[in-house]
Amino acid sequence: MQPLSEDLQENLDRFIVESLELGCVWGLCDSEGNWAMVPSDEDTEVGVIPFWSDKPLAEQLCIDEWAVYEPVAIAMEEFLDDWLTGMHEDVHRAGVNWNEDLEGQELEPLDLLEEFESELD
Repeated sequence: MQPLSEDLQENLDRFIVESLELGCVWGLCDSEGNWAMVPSDEDTEVGVIPFWSDKPLAEQLCIDEWAVYEPVAIAMEEFLDDWLTGMHEDVHRAGVNWNEDLEGQELEPLDLLEEFESELD
């Protein structure tokens, strides 16, 4: 596994390309079906759900207080058609390829959907 870059745009680009190649994204879910979420750096009233482009990147965060989570694959079609629109309606943001310090980009879900659509064109 190649480590994430310190360049957040590069990590976003990697997220788009690798997720499309693998056909899924990875989120963190606990045994009760709750997805990992943190308050946004930009607005603490908004939750951010982090996603990764491959399982090992997601696994790195399953330590300490996040040890209750495990990586779960979300099929690309479901992510693009259901998750991103649902997150927009619920006023959540998407975190993409965050590092072990939970640093990375936060995107409005429809903006992330546009990024995927641009890559697919």
